[in-house]
Amino acid sequence: MMKHIQVYAPFLMFVLYTSCTGQNRIEQPAGNSRLEAENVITSRGPNHITRNIIQDRKGNIWIAAFDGIFRYDGKSFTNITSKVSSARFFSVLEDNKGTLWFGSVGSGVYRYDGKSFHNFTTKDGLLNNEVGTIYEDKKGNIWFGVNGGASRYDGKSFRNYRIIGDVMREDGTGKNVTVFERRQNEVSSIIEDKAGRFWFATRGNTFIYDGKTFTVLTHRGKPFKNVRSIIEDKKGNIWLGGMDGLWRYNGSTFINFAKQFVGYVYEDRKGNIWTSSASDKAQSSKPGLQSINNQKGWTLSRYNVESLADHTTLPEIIRANDGMIFGILEANDGSIWFGTLNGVYRYDG
Repeated sequence: MMKHIQVYAPFLMFVLYTSCTGQNRIEQPAGNSRLEAENVITSRGPNHITRNIIQDRKGNIWIAAFDGIFRYDGKSFTNITSKVSSARFFSVLEDNKGTLWFGSVGSGVYRYDGKSFHNFTTKDGLLNNEVGTIYEDKKGNIWFGVNGGASRYDGKSFRNYRIIGDVMREDGTGKNVTVFERRQNEVSSIIEDKAGRFWFATRGNTFIYDGKTFTVLTHRGKPFKNVRSIIEDKKGNIWLGGMDGLWRYNGSTFINFAKQFVGYVYEDRKGNIWTSSASDKAQSSKPGLQSINNQKGWTLSRYNVESLADHTTLPEIIRANDGMIFGILEANDGSIWFGTLNGVYRYDG
């Protein structure tokens, strides 16, 4: 029987409880001043919605959740932001210099150097204070996917790219978004592929940017809409997960692997593709294979060599869950971490 351990320190098998309800108040430092960190060591990880998980170069696990940014050092959890902001956090990134970036909903982004924080908001040039995803490109620029478009930070200033209707373009007005844009314009995922093109997944269209022009990604004349996650695998294939299911694109051909909604896509070190997805619509054309038609809620799935070679073969079902599953991480020890509505879980294989 597979064991799915909800992570708790020091008692890793203790079950987290409660989910996120109600509104979260926003605290924002005056003048975007540097705030000294007052870390709070806790006996448990997050209790609420957990959106993103990464591992830094020192081996620490960083968790972006609705009740703060948590660091797990293998023994205990530390709530890094408990004394800084009560905002809900969606995203976390470690850049090539070892600096941490935390994206929040309503309070912009926080840069953390291990000792103190600096808060960037629309007052500093950020397009919107709702930051859902963070990405570092090959040149070291930091991209923020926000509600209304994207912002690129070069270490000195922001350059903004706004979505208006079905079009994405560089913002030449010099004005920032000071009100909430339509949710359709939220950027959910950003990557730079091996050719240097940028891919932007939004609640509306999916855009490809070559440095000059934005084009809409289409298949048979239909645009890919409401894509939540984009990755490029080791072979250079682009994977898209969203409302239209799971797709693989090799630059010329699209292959559909799943028709149900896919919220997150992740490639592990062996080349397996992991997804978090709704589980009530999966079909298989091959008899005798595991079916998830009767499983409710969401699933954590793994596409191995067999299912990647034949898209009609269902993936392995690692966990069936009644609630949503968000970000996925393969840690250095091979364990798989994933976020849920009530905290973070670790799967040891």
